[in-house]
Amino acid sequence: MKTKSLLVVLIALCGILCSIGVTQAFGQAVYGSIIGTVTDAQGAAVANAKVKATSVTKNTTTETTTNESGNYAVTHLIPDTYNVRVEAPGFKAFETKNVLVQADAAVRVDGQFQVGGASETVEVTAEAPQLKTDRADVSIEFDSKYVENLPIFNRNFTSLELASPGTQKLVGWGHAATENPQGGQQIFVNGQHFSGTGFELDGTDNQDPILGIIVVNPNLDAITETKMSLQNYDAEFGKAIAGLVTVQTKSGSNDVHGSAFWFRRTDATAARDPFTQYKPDAVTGRMIPSSRWNQFGGSIGGPIIKNKLFFFGDYQGTRQTSGISQQLTIPTSTVLSTCLAATGFCDLSQYQPLIGNGKAGDPSNYLYDPASSPNLDGTGRSAFCGATEVLNPTPGTCPTPFLIPVGKLSPQALNILSLFPTPTNGLVQNNFVGAGSGPFKQDSFDTRIDFTASQSLQVFGRFSLDYFSLSGKGALGPLGGVGFGLLGLAGSSITHNYSLATGFTKTLSSSLLTDFRFGYFKYNPQTHKPDEGTNPATAFGIPNMNLGDKTTSGLPAFFLHDAAPNGGAGNVISNF
Repeated sequence: MKTKSLLVVLIALCGILCSIGVTQAFGQAVYGSIIGTVTDAQGAAVANAKVKATSVTKNTTTETTTNESGNYAVTHLIPDTYNVRVEAPGFKAFETKNVLVQADAAVRVDGQFQVGGASETVEVTAEAPQLKTDRADVSIEFDSKYVENLPIFNRNFTSLELASPGTQKLVGWGHAATENPQGGQQIFVNGQHFSGTGFELDGTDNQDPILGIIVVNPNLDAITETKMSLQNYDAEFGKAIAGLVTVQTKSGSNDVHGSAFWFRRTDATAARDPFTQYKPDAVTGRMIPSSRWNQFGGSIGGPIIKNKLFFFGDYQGTRQTSGISQQLTIPTSTVLSTCLAATGFCDLSQYQPLIGNGKAGDPSNYLYDPASSPNLDGTGRSAFCGATEVLNPTPGTCPTPFLIPVGKLSPQALNILSLFPTPTNGLVQNNFVGAGSGPFKQDSFDTRIDFTASQSLQVFGRFSLDYFSLSGKGALGPLGGVGFGLLGLAGSSITHNYSLATGFTKTLSSSLLTDFRFGYFKYNPQTHKPDEGTNPATAFGIPNMNLGDKTTSGLPAFFLHDAAPNGGAGNVISNF
């Protein structure tokens, strides 16, 4: 008995917290509103006039009455086109048709009665939207026509954000393909960091809290409208500090409607990169790696029970093979032939301009034997000079620098060196070009149900799933390196992104209603290294790197650096 009493109390508290007065409910993230004032021919307020808002596509009706001041508010309307009809005894009814209602916005429809019978109707055509007076936010709205018809590269919804003023795309950096296969763009709004922009889908959160990017990047055919808020948005969106992107998915109507699309792009129309694609690949014989991009899908919506229960669903598939040419710096042919020889000297003289400050004879422009001094700071070490080693070398005392006896080389380093491919040109830097392709697969869908149980109770639910699978091989073969997958991926990734939104609205009286909404999303990337499960570091002779589990398996990271002008690490010229 105590448990039941506690449950009743909790439900009652939830109802109180969700209940709001309609005069304050003009802007919700999911719904829109119609507001206005009704007067008679002399301009006096007409109280208790009946106001009906009827969906043009669904034929569902929401009713309210005017208050003592003649004001009314029809709230919690699904974005759609509505006909508004107002009736009162002793007056001709008037009707305003084709009123466009958008989410998180209120449209004003005022009316003035004329004396006459209730059976007579004065028809009014909806006017162009007036200056927004019910809220202070600065925003841009795009309806389904704009979203579907604007040219958007790869049909990536987040790119649409760049159509708003004050936005700028971050260049030179992006999330890895394994953690962002949905292609969320990194866009600054009014100079604020991209992670400060909030994303909402049907009024529920759609942003990963760690990476700050969109989770479900919606199919363009599933969007009925989107709103980009740039400044002064409502307090309910307090998590966002830069911009706010809200999306409303489509719902079904009394008529069955659908769409289908297919887009294709191949390397047949691609231009060659003159720096990396100047000759056919040695393996494939192609100037440009094979590259294919296909995107296809469709949508359908309609009634399950006319005027009451509606459905909408969409699907989008992407099949992509990313042709990539990678230009890398690897050991030269001279290094490979001399350092891997059984006897003699490892010749590194080609790297003289890149060692230390690059000035011949300078103390930093020599290679020193780390075993020649116990000092950890490097002092007291002798320089390699062919068959001898010289302390405090000069051009006179060390005429043959950069020659290291092969017996002095680390066996682990030689094991790694032996796996490098042969350079594709005679340069010291940017001396290897590898080409290949990596597959990318996307399957995504949305389903939505809308139910008008009565004029006072409306329910909706939506479920979305984005599935991604992508992979790529490393450009350096067994040494991995930058890959041929999407955005240089070497390895593989499988990602499932989920989003669920549901809610209901119950009108309790002309001044009281309950609005309940529930949202859930899951961002779930699962990545795998290209050599996961192997122990190459152990095979090289490097201890304590591969410990026999999946986490420590595979190659450790190695970075090749060039020289910095004033010493230091310099720039990364290649990594594997």
